[in-house]
Order: sequence, then structure tokens, then C-alpha cells
Amino acid sequence: MTHSLQTVVYTAHTHVTGGRSGKGRSSDGAIDVALSTPGSNRPGTNPEQLFGIGWSACFIGALGFAANELKVKLPADTAVDADVVLGKTANGEYQLAVKLDVKLPGLDEATRRQLVDIAHQTCPYSRMTRGDVDVEIVT
Repeated sequence: MTHSLQTVVYTAHTHVTGGRSGKGRSSDGAIDVALSTPGSNRPGTNPEQLFGIGWSACFIGALGFAANELKVKLPADTAVDADVVLGKTANGEYQLAVKLDVKLPGLDEATRRQLVDIAHQTCPYSRMTRGDVDVEIVT
């Protein structure tokens, strides 16, 4: 695998069969899920749900780094609700749009905004999607 990373911190190994109506698992056995197409009412999760959970968890980690930088205590009940929308563009291509609703209870608006701005610049998911995915962040 070629990449521009100078240092590898972690590599996740996963295996999927059957696409959106198959199964997915991680090499360490921590994840073993049935997959289903959004709206199919079949048992299982879908890639959009998994992406929302992954981005939210990563974003909270980036908020923690931002809080350390600003010397602010991150609230213990910090949370991120993600809406990952799968849609089609005007030319018929599938595309994602995401809304992250960041909950930072007990912090003033200016501090919340600073934390979110720094986190959005440093979170790998935010950087990976920048310019390619419509992202709205609310606090």
C-alpha cells in the first residue's frame, strides 16, 4: 500500500462480502455485522450508519485535542449526533452530505465554536471529506 503517511499509528483490517446486503467483520472480531440497504427494513446496519458513528467518535477525539490546546475541560457528556445523507447529484451520481450536531453542554458559545473549528481542521474524517462532501456543523 502506498500512502503519504510518515508514521502509521494504526491500521484497521476489515472484510466484507455481499456488499450492502452482506456481512462485515473486523480482523480482531470486535465487529461482526449484517449489512442491509438503507430503507430495506432488513436486519443489519448500513455503511452510512457506520460512517456516522466513526466520524462522530473521531470528532470527539479531535475535540479533546482542541480542549487541551485551549486549556478547557471537555464536558464529560460531550456528544456528536451525525446525520449522514445518501443522495444523488444533479447529474445522477450518488453522493453523501453530513450534518454533525455537536453537544458541548456547559460551555459558552464562543468556546464551543473555537473547539468545533479546531476539531474540524484536525479530525481525519473532516480532512478526508473536505471539498468532496457537504458538511454542516451545528452546536
